[in-house]
Parts: sequence; structure tokens; C-alpha cells
Amino acid sequence: MISKSMKECAKLLTISFFDKAGIIISEKEKEDIEVADFGLNDLMSTGLQLVVYINSKRTCSKEMVLFPGQTCPEHKHPSLNGQSGKEETFRCRWGTVYLYVPGEPAGKPTCKHPSGLYTVQKEIVLKPGEQFTIKPETLHWFQAGPEGAVVSEFSTSSHDESDIFTDPSILRAPEVSGK
Repeated sequence: MISKSMKECAKLLTISFFDKAGIIISEKEKEDIEVADFGLNDLMSTGLQLVVYINSKRTCSKEMVLFPGQTCPEHKHPSLNGQSGKEETFRCRWGTVYLYVPGEPAGKPTCKHPSGLYTVQKEIVLKPGEQFTIKPETLHWFQAGPEGAVVSEFSTSSHDESDIFTDPSILRAPEVSGK
């Protein structure tokens, strides 16, 4: 659970990252920034901040901010109601993001993660202007470099509340306490 004050601080920091990346968002989008701590109460380590531009029956577009060293935990987007899981393309806009997917493990991975809770180890480094597409139902996780990162996501329809995380203690829907 994240406190209301921590959420507000994270939103302000997120806006500063959009500014660094030259991404302009509306006042409404600033208000609607989602701050996800995944129920772990360790936002600066494991978390994600995002703005959803559109999420229709066919397509989704988001901007995601990762603070320095912040990790979005390992998960996959499952099939839902007879529809294939989400296919998503990550495009780095600012900073560096380390994306991990199935495949040959990195010899010396850049990122550290909790052992046992992160199983995929093929490292893909994305710098501004670089992108990678993740196929449906593919386990993946990602972490920002030391300066943080801003990543655009273009995907098929998103049902993040249905994501399956390797760590069973993760809660996708953010909970906010009153203080």
C-alpha cells in the first residue's frame, strides 16, 4: 500500500521525467497519473508510473516512467475471454531501460533482481529511439538505468488487472492509504 503523500510526490517526480523527455501531457493526464507500487510498499525499488492515452477494444497507448533503478516486476499478459494476450512494443524515449525476456541469459546482467521471483534473463538494452516488441503471453520484466527512463508503450488492448506475476504477493491494482 502506498500513502497518499507518497503518491503525490511520485506524481510530481513523474511529471519532471516527462519534462526531461520533452513529453507534454495535459492537466487531466497529470491528475490521472497511475502510481503502482504493486502492493510491496517499496515504490522506489519496485514500481511503475504511467499515463494511459487510450485503451480501446483493439489498441492501447501509454507513457511509462521508471525512477532510477526502479523495476516493473516479472509478469505476462495472459489470454482473456478467448482473446490472445497483449502484444506490446516498448520504445525508449529518455534514459535507459533494461528489458528481460526468455532466451539466452546475459553473461553479466546489468540489473539485480530477487532470485526465484524473476526467471527470464535475456537482457535487451533500450536507449532513446530504440524499441522492442513483446509477444503475447511472454514473461518479461524491466528496470530503469541510473538516471531513470521514460518508455512509450504501444499495444493491443490492455487488461493489466489480469496480468500474471511470478511473485504471488504482487497486487496489480494500486492501493492508497488516506495519509
